[in-house]
Amino acid sequence: MITDVIDHLAGITPGSPLDRLRDRRPDAREHAQRAFDALFSPDEEGEVTLVERDAVAAFVAGLHQDHAAAGFYAGRLADLAPGLVPAVSAEVAAGRVKGPYGVYPDGPLAAESEAGPRYRVHDPEALGERLTAAFEHAHLLVFRPREASGAHLDALAAHGWGPTGVVTLSQLVAFLSFQTRVVAGLRLLGQKGTATS
Repeated sequence: MITDVIDHLAGITPGSPLDRLRDRRPDAREHAQRAFDALFSPDEEGEVTLVERDAVAAFVAGLHQDHAAAGFYAGRLADLAPGLVPAVSAEVAAGRVKGPYGVYPDGPLAAESEAGPRYRVHDPEALGERLTAAFEHAHLLVFRPREASGAHLDALAAHGWGPTGVVTLSQLVAFLSFQTRVVAGLRLLGQKGTATS
């Protein structure tokens, strides 16, 4: 059983320099793991099933091009719904872009606008209505966050996502973005040997 997912994804072993570095911030370490547990092992599924949680996580981790995290969440998904794994992998490949994109309204930031490609699920039948809407929303949050609007929330609601489900979905995307960045930073520290005891 994995007791600390960030350690696992970053390849941190007990007693290593990176382990000691993380021990300097025990609250941050504990809170990150508690967030993972709350999102992926809730006492009750509520409006978002465990399959949906792991499918979204595998998709978002894949978009961030973190192979270890994408594999980890795809493995979790394979335990629950192995038939979904190829569809999620195909959507990761179809949805992978550089980003971020988005258009600012007229004003001082308008010069930073970059239209970029707009993602739509390529095989809605394979994912089903709810996951199709979830993947498109997750892609928006990862690559076009400045464009997120009430209309996008309405689109989720039209495909079976209630308010609590929308909040959970957004929390999943935010957590995965946080987790992949922390893991990438820890891996870099490990490679450079800059973690000290």
